[in-house]
Amino acid sequence: MNELLGTNLFLGAVYILIATGAIITLISFFGCLGALKEVKCMLLTYFIIVFLIFVTMLVGGILGYVFREKVHTTMEQEMQSSLRVYFTNRGVQRAWDDTQEKLHCCGVTNKNDWRDQIPDSCCKTLFKSFTKKCADLPLNIYDHGCLNVTERFVKDHAAIIGGAGIGVACIMLLGMIFSCALFKMIE
Repeated sequence: MNELLGTNLFLGAVYILIATGAIITLISFFGCLGALKEVKCMLLTYFIIVFLIFVTMLVGGILGYVFREKVHTTMEQEMQSSLRVYFTNRGVQRAWDDTQEKLHCCGVTNKNDWRDQIPDSCCKTLFKSFTKKCADLPLNIYDHGCLNVTERFVKDHAAIIGGAGIGVACIMLLGMIFSCALFKMIE
């Protein structure tokens, strides 16, 4: 995806999630330690940090929702530009081949994007014979373009990620409530 979209957005998101998970683990440890030893300072620090992370997640979710319409235009532009360097850039070639084979699509909007040089990854069935290329048989080429299929794939998986984010936010909210309650109970 990074090669087709011309951005490291997905890879960056993975690194951010890993780093955030490590930070949350450390913060949770301090919250548990503060609760166990009944240290008000640690509980207050835990609450403030969890609250800041909660607000950051909320803002990120809102921005993702607001800018979701720009995804289609950006994806189309980047896929069109990467299509032009398919035969010269090995990374882009591998990305296109993997996408077309796994998502059963061809080109950005359809097979005509490739003009007369349709790659084998657009074919439903490959022929071992050197006399026939799969592109010579129009019925053997995937009909759908990769833009719509990829967009649907991303949207389907975004719902899963969004659901997980809501679940984590609810757990964070509970953590903040319990830390406040314990903070008030400690004298």
